[in-house]
Amino acid sequence: MALLASAIYSCDDTTGSLGLDMLPGSDNVNVSSTSFDVTTKSILSGPVFAKTDIGYVGKYTDPDFGYFESGFLTQLNCTDSLQFPFGVMAGDTAHLAELVLFYDSYFGDSLNACKMSVYELNKVLDKNHYTNINPDNYYNKSTGLIGSKSYSAVDLSISDSIRNSSNYSKYVRFVLPKSFGDDMIKLNKEHPEYFYNADAFIKNVFKGLYVKSDYGDGTILYINHVNLNIIYNSHYTDSLGNFLKKKDGTDSLYYGKRTFAATKEIIQANQFKTSQKLAEKVNEKDWTYLKSPAGIFTEVTLPVQQIADQLSKDTLNTVKLSINNYHQEKVNQYSLLAPKYMLLVREKDATSFFEKNEIIDNITSYLAVHNNSKNNNYTFGNLSRLISTCIAEKKAAKEKAGKNWDEQQWLSQNPLWNKVVLIPVNVTVDNNSNNINRIQHDLSPASVKLEGGENNKLKLEVTYTKFPN
Repeated sequence: MALLASAIYSCDDTTGSLGLDMLPGSDNVNVSSTSFDVTTKSILSGPVFAKTDIGYVGKYTDPDFGYFESGFLTQLNCTDSLQFPFGVMAGDTAHLAELVLFYDSYFGDSLNACKMSVYELNKVLDKNHYTNINPDNYYNKSTGLIGSKSYSAVDLSISDSIRNSSNYSKYVRFVLPKSFGDDMIKLNKEHPEYFYNADAFIKNVFKGLYVKSDYGDGTILYINHVNLNIIYNSHYTDSLGNFLKKKDGTDSLYYGKRTFAATKEIIQANQFKTSQKLAEKVNEKDWTYLKSPAGIFTEVTLPVQQIADQLSKDTLNTVKLSINNYHQEKVNQYSLLAPKYMLLVREKDATSFFEKNEIIDNITSYLAVHNNSKNNNYTFGNLSRLISTCIAEKKAAKEKAGKNWDEQQWLSQNPLWNKVVLIPVNVTVDNNSNNINRIQHDLSPASVKLEGGENNKLKLEVTYTKFPN
């Protein structure tokens, strides 16, 4: 994880020039430091971009933030030119059809009694990856039910020895009507072109699934694999294709299957419903919050103009922002914990950052890791290039306008010029290089209460180089 740590913690060696086109040729320089006030406030995140290969299902009620409920919609992939082995199957029918939802982890009570239902979609999913997607637009509650299942996150009906084995995966399994598999096999035989690729399969055969939480408050499953299996009987054959027999003369058979799975190549959409209590938390003025999923961000107003005015003839070395968080009492083992990663990004770029699958550039976007072992804070070591970028942006607009420059008008047209947002995120690292290869909204339950708020200023610590006149 060395490169990841370096990307987050290292100070930017590129200083930011505020007012100088050229540096004077003198070694008689003075390095000084000062600080500026920073204003923060909580804001509702609203729906967030949630392109992910994890499906979240369940409900959890937190005493501070109220409830949130999650479900997900997903398409299923079809391998190119998929065919059932007609000719060696023991009859062109299914032995069994099943849907299996696998999960490696979960949040909340492992023994909480829950129930979920799965519906077949009647409309192809569009590319809406936001958490306000409305499942009602994609399925029929009266006719689309595939199955319902009661479950708990830990299945005590499975022995400890199996559950503790290294190759065991937690799952929720639905046994589907045999006719479901029979229809799939029949369609494959009559219209093989429908199984040519994923697009053809989704359009003509199976548009997808909606997995919905029915009841159970206290558990969220993180579904990382969805498999629709069509299982059939098939004959063993010799090298010439003849059916093999057992010693008693009966057919020698085995079970085969074809699997249609949710993969990264197809669309998966999570829906989150949240409590009105979030709006109440946003209105608190003596601190701010981060709350995921799709809950609360913290908006930061940077003192860009003050820095430009005060240090116009100097060069920025480092601009450090450290944000302490309040100690969080763990009321029970299911209490929300602070997000591990915090993204700082210009507010005007926040939407496109996730939609374009961008990575931090340490110019307009930065990453901090929660330090809970020492100071209980998030620290951004050097925002100098961000400050310089904001100043340069305004300077360019002023030069372009010339005599027509109207500063108040420009500020009203660019209200986010000096604002960034703090967002809880998940970070994916390449196993070979340890480089960050993906940053996504954190969609797991988490929260943290930060120092600051509209009534309490934070400090931006600035180190700069002052040259002689």
